[in-house]
Amino acid sequence: MENKVNVYFFGKKYEVPESLTIMKALEYAGYQLVRGCGCRNGFCGACSTIYRIKGDRELHACLACQQKVEDNMYVATLPFFPLVKQVYDIETVKTSEMVMMQLYPEIYACVGCNACTKACTQGLKVMQYIAYAQRGDFANCAEESFDCVMCGVCSSRCPAGISHPQVAELSRRIYGKYIAPKSQHVLDRVKEIDEGVYKELIETLMNKPIEELKELYNNRDIEK
Repeated sequence: MENKVNVYFFGKKYEVPESLTIMKALEYAGYQLVRGCGCRNGFCGACSTIYRIKGDRELHACLACQQKVEDNMYVATLPFFPLVKQVYDIETVKTSEMVMMQLYPEIYACVGCNACTKACTQGLKVMQYIAYAQRGDFANCAEESFDCVMCGVCSSRCPAGISHPQVAELSRRIYGKYIAPKSQHVLDRVKEIDEGVYKELIETLMNKPIEELKELYNNRDIEK
């Protein structure tokens, strides 16, 4: 028999195998996950979770599909946090810090507490990329926030009410649209696809069995 640990889901005690993630332990305990369980493998950010260990006053944040259960773990999920999502047209936004002042002025109320960084489920330097956004340094903001899964845990801990993931997304869009160098070979390839050059090849691939596709993928030539 596998060793088991005691966990508390929403205040109720369960005994679950110690090898399970929080998400799998919830299902083991009989919960049917309808929301807050997107990709189930650590990329979509839908399963943001907070927990404490008995005897430890610190509040921890994680993704339920990544974090393993621990003995005397008290768990509550945060399947949705209401971020401020401003509407804008990326074709007309300005590439200066003024766009942040207009759309997300709350970033200038940051008190430097670093709670966002401490809470980040991906270990990102959240306060640092907000500092880049304040200065209109969209390239560095985009780079620092690249692995953000927009779970919203950082914003749930922010006393200034900053919607960090949305600020980061705007920076990445500006960087990709206006700042990043254009890749000519990608543009050429897109043009060829639009013209139907690869239509026959794509149809051939679509008709191949899944195992053959896996083999082709695993042994493909990767551009350096």
